Amino acid sequence: MKKFNIMFILLLAFTAAAFLAANLCFDAGKNASGRPWQVEIERLCKTISSGSEPDISHCEYVTAVVKDDGSSDFYKSRSENTIKQVGAQLYRFDYDAGAKTQSSSRLVMNLSLGVLSAVVILAFLYIRLRILKPFNRISSVPYDLSKGNLTRPLEENKSRYFGKFVWGVNMLRENMLEQKEHELKLLKDKQTLILSISHDIKTPLSAIKLYSKAMSKGLYSDKEKMIETAKNIDKNADDIEKFVTQLTRSASEDFIELDVVPSEFYLSQIITDIATHYAPQLSERHTEFKTDDFIDCLILGDCERSIEVLKNLMDNALKYGDGKYIHIRISEEDGCKLICVANSGCSLPQGEMLSIFDSFWRGSNSQGRQGSGLGLYICRQLMLKMNGDIFAEQSGGEMRVTAVFPKA
Repeated sequence: MKKFNIMFILLLAFTAAAFLAANLCFDAGKNASGRPWQVEIERLCKTISSGSEPDISHCEYVTAVVKDDGSSDFYKSRSENTIKQVGAQLYRFDYDAGAKTQSSSRLVMNLSLGVLSAVVILAFLYIRLRILKPFNRISSVPYDLSKGNLTRPLEENKSRYFGKFVWGVNMLRENMLEQKEHELKLLKDKQTLILSISHDIKTPLSAIKLYSKAMSKGLYSDKEKMIETAKNIDKNADDIEKFVTQLTRSASEDFIELDVVPSEFYLSQIITDIATHYAPQLSERHTEFKTDDFIDCLILGDCERSIEVLKNLMDNALKYGDGKYIHIRISEEDGCKLICVANSGCSLPQGEMLSIFDSFWRGSNSQGRQGSGLGLYICRQLMLKMNGDIFAEQSGGEMRVTAVFPKA
């Protein structure tokens, strides 16, 4: 805003300088324009010399021609004049040097400059009050969101210049709020489950401890009693194993809420979006980027989620490839469209390929690279929810991850 204020002050200074320069040029032009009324006077003198009466109806500057009649009034005139001798007779030529005309011209010039300056100044003020000032008020919202201030929605101003931005920020806020509530609910459910299972484990665990103490003290001398005790220990151990399995299954369940809205969309929509998004940055990195030619068709799934999947694959190709090339290959098989993101420079050992879609798993080639190990896991969950599939393969130093979309 400070820079804009400085620009506004400079604009006012420039406007004042333009007014001054224009008026100075006008005065200089007036002084350099000569004396056009003298031309008219000379023309009238020639008319009189030829014996004709002077006609001033076509004159712009000369207002009167007075013949010397010997009275003193001849030399008195309220307007500018010049006296000329034509033959043996004196004539007084009254004229208007064009002050009114020049004054009108100056007025028109100044009014024009004034209107133009007013339009520019009003435009600057409008931008400041209707665009920059409202944006300055909302510029801190992303920072507030990063600090967890999710309760206050962003209000749109009357001009609605930032309608899409405000809508997007509010959607982000609502999604973050829902995600936070979901995480809190999930955490509460996990804690409740852990406490419940821990309590359930205590009963068979206590029984095992009692049986083991009795056996260690030789309380069971009867062989059949010993066998029955061993069976009880085994049963309680099975119960503990069941609880542990339940706990493990709960921990491995989906912990990320991934909503999918089934619909139909054209293949070109997602390919065009990916190409538009990544082509400029790949060009700056001097990475060859190529997309196969394809015949457009309708495919099933969630368009936004499909773009999210392909962006995850492209980001992985950028992160783990050697930067020589990234190709998007499109093929068709069994009524499905296969979109493959292939990149050069795969450094992942072949033995780790089976684990790349697991949650929180990161390969041995991820050292020194940021990540959570969730990208491909999320891709797989999304593709399965869209009735598709995803698989990965590598050969010859090339990594290929293929998303399978069913055709409509």
